Amino acid sequence: MARLSGKVAIVTGGSRGMGEATVRGLVADGASVVIGDVLDEPGEALAAELGDAASFVHMDVTRKADWQKAVEAAQAMGPLHILVNNAAIVMQKTILDTSEDEFMNIVRINQLGVFLGMQSVFETLRDNGGGSIINVSSIDGLQSKNSLTAYSGTKWAVRGMTKAAALEMGKYKIRVNSVHPGGIFTSMHGKEFMSQDDADKFYQHHALPRVGLPEEVAAVTVFLAGDEASYSTGSEFIADGGWNAGMVEDALPQL
Repeated sequence: MARLSGKVAIVTGGSRGMGEATVRGLVADGASVVIGDVLDEPGEALAAELGDAASFVHMDVTRKADWQKAVEAAQAMGPLHILVNNAAIVMQKTILDTSEDEFMNIVRINQLGVFLGMQSVFETLRDNGGGSIINVSSIDGLQSKNSLTAYSGTKWAVRGMTKAAALEMGKYKIRVNSVHPGGIFTSMHGKEFMSQDDADKFYQHHALPRVGLPEEVAAVTVFLAGDEASYSTGSEFIADGGWNAGMVEDALPQL
């Protein structure tokens, strides 16, 4: 039997990139999935491809009503047990060049969206006997870079909210963990205008000297969704090719 057979998941930002890879991974392991996204065309196409195992709902993660719609769609497929808060946007601007409106837009999608998601599914997961919430943060939720004040701030916030929620929800058999991808070859990385070989060049001084693939992050998320991760909560799971470990220095001895 597939590891996630009989379980239903909601994946936000599920129409493409890491979200799409996560949807496919969950379905491959037996779950039914509600794909939530503002990108209707690719989301509907993905749901049609996956058949009865998936459905699509137009979903703005900053709107409570859209969350309620997604939970209802999930419950129509079976008992909801899994939430993957994946939807996010990135902006690269210095702190002086970032307007208040731009800053708050990042906060609303990346941080408020995660908060509303956890809040919206809690009672359903509790009533269904527990479950797993996976919040997609970033390597920039463990460190940061110049030009990422708004983005990195929200990804650190996701990490903190994950821990607080894990402490509140654990007694109801709800696990809450964060996943921290490094450089992943998606549209957010620039997949539309560069090749994978070109992307690899950015990571030549990492422990694994290449860009990551969405499926590699999805594999971590799928693991956390299942019972094999039954004693893991409030923790960070990193999929970054060794980025957080440090950098290989050409001037120093190497193997």
